[in-house]
Amino acid sequence: MKFLRDLLDKQKPLFQKGGKLENLYYLYEAGETFLFTPNHTTGARGAQIKDAIDLKRLMITVVIAMIPCLLFGIYNTGYMHYLAVGEEAGFGDKFLLGLELVLPIVIVSYASGGLVEAIFAVVRKHPINEGFLVTGMLIPLVVPATLPLWQVALATVFAVVIAKEVFGGTGMNILNVAMTARAFLYFAYPAQISGDQVWTYIGDKAPVDGFSGATALAVAYQSGQEGVDVVSNLAGHNASVMDNMFSFANMFFGFIPGSIGETSTLMVLIGAAILLFTRVGSWKIMLSAFGGAYLMALVMQLLAVNEFMAMPAHYHLVMGGIAFGIVFMATDPVSAAQTESGKWIYGLLIGVLTIIIRVTNPAYPEGIMLAVLFMNVFAPLIDHYVVKANKKRRLQRATV
Repeated sequence: MKFLRDLLDKQKPLFQKGGKLENLYYLYEAGETFLFTPNHTTGARGAQIKDAIDLKRLMITVVIAMIPCLLFGIYNTGYMHYLAVGEEAGFGDKFLLGLELVLPIVIVSYASGGLVEAIFAVVRKHPINEGFLVTGMLIPLVVPATLPLWQVALATVFAVVIAKEVFGGTGMNILNVAMTARAFLYFAYPAQISGDQVWTYIGDKAPVDGFSGATALAVAYQSGQEGVDVVSNLAGHNASVMDNMFSFANMFFGFIPGSIGETSTLMVLIGAAILLFTRVGSWKIMLSAFGGAYLMALVMQLLAVNEFMAMPAHYHLVMGGIAFGIVFMATDPVSAAQTESGKWIYGLLIGVLTIIIRVTNPAYPEGIMLAVLFMNVFAPLIDHYVVKANKKRRLQRATV
């Protein structure tokens, strides 16, 4: 490490004011602070609060929390492929095939988004922030493994520019960047991000007869249209290929078609535990969002006019990307509500809206994507009225 430190110190004058590469100083600074703790202080005077955490370590903690979802998603991608072609394969073969498909998506996401961040940093002459460490991992986890790499790059660039940089960069964005990328793909390239064959990598082989890569939500919605019991239809889907494909257990553990990181509720909960233990994620948002979704699902049962609405409420919590969206998207510290009371309201409405959109609007069977983005927009308004109410209560207690 001393060799690396000495090498950076030797090159630093080239990037400082007056050096040949002074316009690229913030690129150098980004690499230096990524490798070593910055020696910045808050000044020699006044009270100082010292903490071991900084933005870089905060972001790395979230990335670590997503690793269980990433590793399982890699394996599940290979598992779905071999299930589709009707071949037996070991754990290693499934994982390597999944790695072959998923790793390029991660690399393209980081490369394209990092390039945009670097360009804006050089033009604006400000440091490169570490916010994209999380976004660069989130985007691959919310897309299918079969998505073309050029679409990954296009969506990443669009989201970083439109949802983040136009507002001023890290800490200033109104919308969740990764969810914006997902929304862009959903509306711009629906054929590549939805549909039966999207979720299963076939390659140059034909799938076994009758295999469908439809997601659990697609099967549940179709059950409602056909008037058949959702639970039994989910379990019996592709019974000739896999027993109980969409049973509650399979959906909880994640052995189902879906986006790379969203299928396993168990892996998401492990990530949630890491975020809560390190106090990086808000337990209030998570609890209220899951609670809101569950309560709204119970209401839908009471008002059921089709089988999808009558589906057991707990099934909603393990279907689609609701768990992943609540844990990693809704808790985004920038685009979420900031006040403590506001977090309860914000999370509750995300859960409620997710189920309403999911059940009542066939055009958007997922729900969590639009619910998070919609509440991102209203988060400042929620905080405004929470603060206003707090002021009003304090004024009433004040004595002249």
